[in-house]
Amino acid sequence: MATAGLNVSELVELALLLVAVGALSGFLAGVFGIGGGAILVPVFYECFRLAGVPLEVRMPLCIGTSLAIIIPTSIRSWRAHYLRGAVDTEILKAWWLPVLIGVIAGSVTARYAPERLFKIVFVAVAWSAAARLLLARATWKLGDDLPKGPLMKVYGFIVGILSTLMGIGGGLFSNLLMTFYGRPIHQAVATSSALAVLISIPGALGYVYAGWPAAARFPEIAALQLPFALGYVSLIGAVFVMPTSLLTAPLGVRAAHAMSKRTLEMAFGTYLFIVGSRFVISLL
Repeated sequence: MATAGLNVSELVELALLLVAVGALSGFLAGVFGIGGGAILVPVFYECFRLAGVPLEVRMPLCIGTSLAIIIPTSIRSWRAHYLRGAVDTEILKAWWLPVLIGVIAGSVTARYAPERLFKIVFVAVAWSAAARLLLARATWKLGDDLPKGPLMKVYGFIVGILSTLMGIGGGLFSNLLMTFYGRPIHQAVATSSALAVLISIPGALGYVYAGWPAAARFPEIAALQLPFALGYVSLIGAVFVMPTSLLTAPLGVRAAHAMSKRTLEMAFGTYLFIVGSRFVISLL
């Protein structure tokens, strides 16, 4: 991520920021089952802005890098939740294929979509989920249990494609859907951590594919800003963030199981409202 326009002290500041972000994203991955992407994307956006990455590719670069980092974090978070017996394997069996198809569709979209689309999707979903969590009432339900058959598969596809366009592990959508159908928030968080594994691996590979033509369109990326990028995945960003995120993910799992249902919902909703607001400002 080094550039000709950044001096040594600025590079050190960016590196320290990324290390701190890794710790926080890992913790949130454990607490909310979100893979940490909802915090990584906004912070990467600021880091890449400071590094002079062109606006046209900045947002997809943030998302692709986020998905790559989510891989080890989500695996560790999922294992911690699984050992507590909180993961619903039946939902994973129903969703794995439609989620995977959605991830592929999102990766193809990322190759051709304008930069504003990524921000609009991020804001729309983050604020919708925040409203549901902050204003939640017991009467706000779509049903007593998750549906069977085609509708369930449609939900899986939506989780896959929107997660890929946001750079998150799918926890936002699966948490929202499961709680709307009466599932406990702790079970939703645990199951979402498993979905994050399924989404992040093909999603990251998809952004490598999607960003491959970017170097030809924006040669300054390859020549100056990101000499260690694969498509829309910044390897330098990943290297600084991954280690601390792995260390803090199990701590987040402990915190999640120590919180009450309502406390967890309020914390998650407040966080989503804040990160969504950041991109509303950039869209104006």
